Amino acid sequence: MTFGFAPSSAASTSTSADLSAASANPVARMLEPAEWAAAGIPLLRNPREVVSGLHARHRPRPATAIVAVLDPDERLRASASFIRRPAPADGWMFRNALLSQLRRVIPHDLRRRTPVRTAVLLYCREGDARWTEEDGAWMWGLRDACTLHGLRCGAYITLTRDGWQVLGEGRGGRRPSADSPPEPFATSEAPPPPLRTGGAASEVLRRAAAR
Repeated sequence: MTFGFAPSSAASTSTSADLSAASANPVARMLEPAEWAAAGIPLLRNPREVVSGLHARHRPRPATAIVAVLDPDERLRASASFIRRPAPADGWMFRNALLSQLRRVIPHDLRRRTPVRTAVLLYCREGDARWTEEDGAWMWGLRDACTLHGLRCGAYITLTRDGWQVLGEGRGGRRPSADSPPEPFATSEAPPPPLRTGGAASEVLRRAAAR
């Protein structure tokens, strides 16, 4: 700490090195619950319907991530699922994996002044619904992937054996859960356009890490 003196060149070099180290630190690439809540994430009008639809379509098991794109009426336009390989939680790797899946299933909206479609992430994992550092890394990755694909960053939802939980909102339910059978799709008043879906194995994160 200095009092009334300009920092020396050595101090400036040290500060730059510290910032560089922080940017390379996986712990820096995650969002705390308070940061997520302050980010203005749009609320889902019917989260259970969204969760049930994704659960029925992809039938996730622990370590499965599902990224889905919703239109302004909250209808599902595209979705993709993949398996998270065992590795330290890193928001940068998660961002690359999510972005890769989004590019596979839906065109970007980068030419729009304001995002119209919203991406949500459902992650099926072990444990209870309480926030973990892994959740924080997924939140960071989802927010960054949405920015790079021209989408609004939507809800982050965990699916465990206890049920589902929209983190940062306090909304959740017991069904579906990681162990429950798929439920029938809810009907909609008007048929949506053809839905694009995709799935991938654990190599997704391995490839993303190499980029």
